[in-house]
Amino acid sequence: MVLNLLCEGNSISSIVRATGVNKRTILRLLCESGAKCQHILDTNLQGLSCKAIETDEIWTFVQKKQKRLTPLDDELVRGDQYVFVAIDPDTKLVPAYTIGKRSGLTALEFMWDLRNRVKDRFQLTTDQYVGYFSAVDKVFGANIDYAQLRKVYHGNGDGTPMREGYSPSDLLRTEIESITGKPLRERISTSYIERQNLTMRMQLRRFTRLTNGFSKKLENLRAALALHFYYYNFVRTHQSIRMTPAMKAGITNRFWGWSEVLN
Repeated sequence: MVLNLLCEGNSISSIVRATGVNKRTILRLLCESGAKCQHILDTNLQGLSCKAIETDEIWTFVQKKQKRLTPLDDELVRGDQYVFVAIDPDTKLVPAYTIGKRSGLTALEFMWDLRNRVKDRFQLTTDQYVGYFSAVDKVFGANIDYAQLRKVYHGNGDGTPMREGYSPSDLLRTEIESITGKPLRERISTSYIERQNLTMRMQLRRFTRLTNGFSKKLENLRAALALHFYYYNFVRTHQSIRMTPAMKAGITNRFWGWSEVLN
């Protein structure tokens, strides 16, 4: 029950109130289960055949936001953190993700992880974050069909000039640039990975904005992400494909559960 609640967007404190389980016990279960989930992901998400991959980054923070850091804080484990995530739009599988600062080094680590998991040439679509260009070139060279997509927004949804707020902005246009190989224009998209960002914000309390459910330690964030992506790839039934992404990708022929993690 605790693991299910963690994967359905509940905070640690709310799980304590709902189940009566001690907070330290829940955190220990999170870290131990997260380590096992990461091992399962590393073991099974190998040699994948993907025709297309979309990637994006999603923001969160650990303990305090970047602007609140002091010279005594370790910026590597506190402040803003970005999760680089890849998704296969055909199977909805998330084959790779990397946690770190929004830097070229994190982008490079992310691309190496992706290359080690996908065995064939595929089409890659990213946004125009500058770190991707060098990382993709160093890792894949010419052995990829790579394009960047940029969405240009204006205003905050009501036709007024851009200002601080939460109203959705108007989409003016999309700009596509082919970088390497011959990417198919109809497959240049970031729609699925942007929907995955919403899934993460809905099912990981640590990513919900304007709450006190943010991560207090980086290791807890890593464990929560491993738990989430195990649940997403192997346990949860997706309505659009009526099975798990791991089943759709041919990794397994059955629904998995928590017995693989707790045993």
